[in-house]
Amino acid sequence: MADMGMDAYRFSIAWSRIFPNGTGQVNQAGIDHYNKLIDALLSKEIEPYVTLYHWDLPQALEDRYKGWLNRTIVEDFAVYAETCFKAFGDRVKHWITLNEPHTVATMGYDTGLEAPGRCSVLLHLHCRSGDSHTEPYIVGHNFILAHATVADIYRRKYKATQRGQLGIALNVVWYEPMTNTRTDIEAAKRAQEFQLGWFVDPFFFGDYPESMRARIGDRLPKFTADEAALVKGSLDFVGINHYTTHYTMDSNTVSSTAMGLLLDGTMADTGAVSVPFDIKNPTGDRANSLWLYIVPWGMRKVMNYVKERYKSPPVYITENGMDDSNNPLIPKEEALKDSKRIKYHHDYLTNLAASIKEDGCDVRGYFVWSLLDNWEWIAGYTSRFGLYFVDYENNLERCPKSSVQWFKTLLRSS
Repeated sequence: MADMGMDAYRFSIAWSRIFPNGTGQVNQAGIDHYNKLIDALLSKEIEPYVTLYHWDLPQALEDRYKGWLNRTIVEDFAVYAETCFKAFGDRVKHWITLNEPHTVATMGYDTGLEAPGRCSVLLHLHCRSGDSHTEPYIVGHNFILAHATVADIYRRKYKATQRGQLGIALNVVWYEPMTNTRTDIEAAKRAQEFQLGWFVDPFFFGDYPESMRARIGDRLPKFTADEAALVKGSLDFVGINHYTTHYTMDSNTVSSTAMGLLLDGTMADTGAVSVPFDIKNPTGDRANSLWLYIVPWGMRKVMNYVKERYKSPPVYITENGMDDSNNPLIPKEEALKDSKRIKYHHDYLTNLAASIKEDGCDVRGYFVWSLLDNWEWIAGYTSRFGLYFVDYENNLERCPKSSVQWFKTLLRSS
């Protein structure tokens, strides 16, 4: 990192390294591990940006009370977060409480494709249990209350001396209307409200978007007056994980048969269908992931949407990047020549710069996903997002891809 010229690094603390059972006895070895990492970063003048929760719930809490489905998680998360403030807050000045709560709520409790694999789609054919109509919203509600509770603790007990900030990192696809029709334009607007608005509106306005209230009804949890007061204003900055743009149409344009098979839960509630390419003009270049088409202008549209809807809040791009395939037939020397990645970052950063300089968006920082090739959730090791190639067959050797030199040159000139 120091060789590249980086001045900040975002990493996540694993809850179970601090509390192996989710609660109870603190694991000092975990505290020591992160102290060493933080001190090593600071010794190289690299500022730590620390995420407290990146999907790795201690198994004990899932077994004990079904994790994020139970309100008890709010108190347990607060104890874990405060333990981190006490141990690391003298050096960590930027905290990200949660990474992509929308992904957890929808993929974990609506489609069942991510942990803990709960859903009611397709008659439970691939989920043992769950309710796609209610559980995503319960989980999302508990995420929001967890952040607000932690922010309240930090502001009352630690902010005056530690002088840090707390934000949240949210996955934000830009939803572009498939056509210029009113129905598709409104569908794209709803899709964004059911994605970003779901987890940001409560922090700025004290409640969920009106479209969610109207379409979900009593299945959407309600904030008490005290909870709304706790939640509203509890974000110091908004973290945006942005990769791609999807094209959106009103779900009424899809056949009822397809709707019944493919849409349930939050997707049906949204009343919108989104695909990662323009059906009428399928010319966009794609990364390895099926969902990741390369659409640089979406970055600028996301930034302006956030600026206009939430009145110019401080924003960090907490993730942006693309993946290549981990193809064993491609020689390592060729895999290191990642020209597509260089163009991706050049074009996305150009649009980000325009949103700052020309549009007045308040963007404070930018993090590439990712420094190293990594385990990419359900894609495993088939996907390579890293600037550095990790040789899984040779003692995990790290080899710089061409994009490393490109970023070194960029950072030296900035």
